[in-house]
Amino acid sequence: MKILVPVKRAIDYNVKVRVKADNTAVDLTNAKMAINPFCEIAVEEAVRLKELGVASEVVIVSVGSKVCQEQIKSALSLGADRGIQIEAPDNLDSLQIAKVLQKVVEQECPQIVLLGKQSIDSDNNQTGQMLSALTGMPQATFASKIAVTSDKVQVTREIDGGLQTLELLLPAIITTDLRLNEPRYATLPNIMKAKRKPVDVIDASDYVLNLTSNVTTIRVTSPIVRKAGVKVATAAELIHKLKNEAKVIP
Repeated sequence: MKILVPVKRAIDYNVKVRVKADNTAVDLTNAKMAINPFCEIAVEEAVRLKELGVASEVVIVSVGSKVCQEQIKSALSLGADRGIQIEAPDNLDSLQIAKVLQKVVEQECPQIVLLGKQSIDSDNNQTGQMLSALTGMPQATFASKIAVTSDKVQVTREIDGGLQTLELLLPAIITTDLRLNEPRYATLPNIMKAKRKPVDVIDASDYVLNLTSNVTTIRVTSPIVRKAGVKVATAAELIHKLKNEAKVIP
């Protein structure tokens, strides 16, 4: 069984994000970049399935300029087998990415495509769903548990009312939630091994796709700075502040 794991290069979640002075985008100058955290969870789950003997190969794919090979190598150091870089602009939207991934799926014929449910930069949460529509493969989103049999996969997903379990026929597309697993740290020997693992480079133009975006970024702004809270000593003081300062009760 082959598992295909798309990963996205994103700003490290520990980095404080800065917005450019002209409000056109996030300032990535000298910013530390990493694998999108949800994608890292997908990599971890794929590697675990391989360690269990369920999967025979884990393939990493990333769409973007050459710099995304850094994240491909990071995924290879976690236990994946080989990587694919699709040479393309770094600012493609979700539908464009899904169209490119559709071509990769057609080439690689994986039994499972395992994606992070969303990226922490755009927060769109739609690439997996769009890929499912384009490929016609069944999907299960927000997975918190995955169990694979010979030709089926059971996915437990968290919903507002509790847990929902879906059973999909393979091949299938699954997007991962935070509680699916805790990603491992790469060891030095595995980092050295990752340097010898193959990474194929394919130009997106080879797929003859219309990658014209229908999405326009109008303005990027920093979040509104919230005022610090205050502590109150008694319930009476709380009621007084809610009534006279916050004016949220009559």
